[in-house]
Amino acid sequence: MEDVLIVGAGPCGLAAAIACKRAGLNPINIEKGSLVHSIYRYPTYMIFHSTAELLEIGGIPFTTPHEKPTRQEALQYYRLVAEREQLRIKSFETVTTTKQTDNGFHVTTADRFGETHTYDTKNLIIATGYFDNPNRLNVSGEDLPKVSSFYKEAHPYAGLRVAIVGGNNSAVDAAMELERAGAEVTVICRRTELSEKVKAWTRPVFESLINKGRIRMMFGSVVESIQERSIRVKTGEEIVELENDQVFALIGYRPDRSFLQSLGVEIDPETGTPQHHPETKETNVPGLYIAGVIAAGHRANAIFIENGRFHGEGIARHITSRLAR
Repeated sequence: MEDVLIVGAGPCGLAAAIACKRAGLNPINIEKGSLVHSIYRYPTYMIFHSTAELLEIGGIPFTTPHEKPTRQEALQYYRLVAEREQLRIKSFETVTTTKQTDNGFHVTTADRFGETHTYDTKNLIIATGYFDNPNRLNVSGEDLPKVSSFYKEAHPYAGLRVAIVGGNNSAVDAAMELERAGAEVTVICRRTELSEKVKAWTRPVFESLINKGRIRMMFGSVVESIQERSIRVKTGEEIVELENDQVFALIGYRPDRSFLQSLGVEIDPETGTPQHHPETKETNVPGLYIAGVIAAGHRANAIFIENGRFHGEGIARHITSRLAR
């Protein structure tokens, strides 16, 4: 019987494991991908918006010679933390079923070789994030191979006609990288202006590229359909067909709450927030906790590593206080 089983090994899941371990518990993390898989899937040359100290977990210093850390530095840091804290992490193992029992929860998983594993745990923490569930365009052709919701790096698209759908940092950063690599870039944004969240040091550079005609910007526009070699875009009252080789739909993500609902967690229909105590993060199901962005509901941008990293401390205190009774 496990003390605590944590589904997810992102920064918030790791932070929860550290807090539980330091509280005298023996947690285990089950992760369907690699360690901090969401960060691994970030663009290769991404630079964080946050300073290094705001990404620290477990009080372990995150040092970098740069003003803001890179993706590569973050991957190295979280590997170091997991090793130093001797966390028990089962990578590339997917939770398939979870059932409540008289003593807690029975969890069944499958590893990447198809082998089944079972765990019984007194407490269950869901720290799954939301980057596996990108928002969809809901247009014909969206499932063509040339359409992706994840941008990695620019090199493969040199000389190609690339459309980026979105107006936030991910879209702006990708557009600039692709332009530097020699792609012909068009950015399609539903809004009439860039998001106010676009980084202050990025916006003027991006706007300069637009003004110089090096990036085509289509504000107030939406994708109507996607074809093998073109896309149709509605801009104002006009439908424009653009020659196209690749589409990146960088329009955000949504949390998958079906797992929580299957365990009886109540979801607020208006906010999308799972019912939970604001300090202990325990849901309406006793012994079931949430940590990280999954606690944010529809307002996913309300919780980042910077604040989600502290969720595990409240969880650990609550678990140990129950054990002390």
